[in-house]
Amino acid sequence: MRSQGRWSFGFLLAFLAAIYISPGEWIPGLARFRPALLLSALSTALMLIGRVGRREKLWHVDGYRGLLLLTFCGLVFASLGWSLYLDATEFAAVELLKWVLVYLTLVNLVTTERRLLWACLALILGSLFTSRGVIAWHQAGVDLVEGYRARWVGVYADPNRMAMSVGIIVPLAVAVLVRKQSALLVRLACGLAAALAITAMVLSYSRGGFLGLVAAAGTWVVLERNLARTLVVLVAAGAMLVLSPESFWNRTRTVGTYEEDASAMSRVGAWTVASRVSVEHPLLGVGAGTFPYAWRIYGPPGEERVYAAHNVFLQVISDLGFVGLAIFLAFIGAALGPLWTLARDRERGWLVRALAAAVVGHLVSCLFAGFLVAVHFYVLFGLAACADRLARTAALAGQPHGPRPGRPGCS
Repeated sequence: MRSQGRWSFGFLLAFLAAIYISPGEWIPGLARFRPALLLSALSTALMLIGRVGRREKLWHVDGYRGLLLLTFCGLVFASLGWSLYLDATEFAAVELLKWVLVYLTLVNLVTTERRLLWACLALILGSLFTSRGVIAWHQAGVDLVEGYRARWVGVYADPNRMAMSVGIIVPLAVAVLVRKQSALLVRLACGLAAALAITAMVLSYSRGGFLGLVAAAGTWVVLERNLARTLVVLVAAGAMLVLSPESFWNRTRTVGTYEEDASAMSRVGAWTVASRVSVEHPLLGVGAGTFPYAWRIYGPPGEERVYAAHNVFLQVISDLGFVGLAIFLAFIGAALGPLWTLARDRERGWLVRALAAAVVGHLVSCLFAGFLVAVHFYVLFGLAACADRLARTAALAGQPHGPRPGRPGCS
């Protein structure tokens, strides 16, 4: 049974790496097997089989936080009853259910501090493939958006989504890099992952991704309260300032003059549509995943192009009303809130502080390019929940909380 548990966790690590590696998108013949989904299913199935064999409780639903997520998922399925476009809601509901199962698998399998570190490392190492793919496509001039914005395969074909996804790993990788107790090869790999991720974000020209990165860096510095690590961030910021092309800063500066930028104004238009939907359907919205179809009804007259909501919170308001938003925000608060307390442990809370920075940065990015059913969102919040559960378990056992500073090891 112990071996089965290791296999289950091993498949989970492979899944976490695969969401960045995207093997089904670029390895011929793998697409039909849907590798990431298969790995997550194997991990969940082995975990459940093992618990049945040991006559244990099948699921720990993560307390009230997990119940909030399950309630939100239930509301998405319920919205089939009032959906503006049934097929879109069915797709959103099935996708969300998959990521909720991933979240629950995380909180059930990441049962030690070492496993939490290994889960973060799987994301960091997997991101090397995404970042390298983006950089290679940019160097080759392959399929650039608007002629200059780099992207990659699968979900990373959207430069904004790519930037906010690789942005998650930057504070995690930097935290491992500056941790002297980490193995040298691990530190080098994390340093490379952070550098490549930032480069990929620059080449995406994503303003939302950039603001998320700034928010993550600021949060990490504030929580760390360590001069040497603040200097690391300042050096990285200086390098980014010097090495980034002038065109990147020109586009980024348009945040302050958004009225003159067509892309920025499209977001204002999307936010206006979301507000119009909420006026007519304030409680329950028009159904999960239906914002593009609501645009055709509530969008500007004569506007042929349909835009995404460009803000996950306004998307929730449009799709699921203020009831859905209240549940969604409660879930976010339940996951993020405990991290601030755990981060106070100066020695053992180092990984918690990085997770808190990643969550804050991702939420800022979600203000500009949020996706309700994005796997990265639920994986990140699942890891935050794991950190809280581990701390509470340690507290009950009378131990100090926070991830131990030892070297990675699967246990």
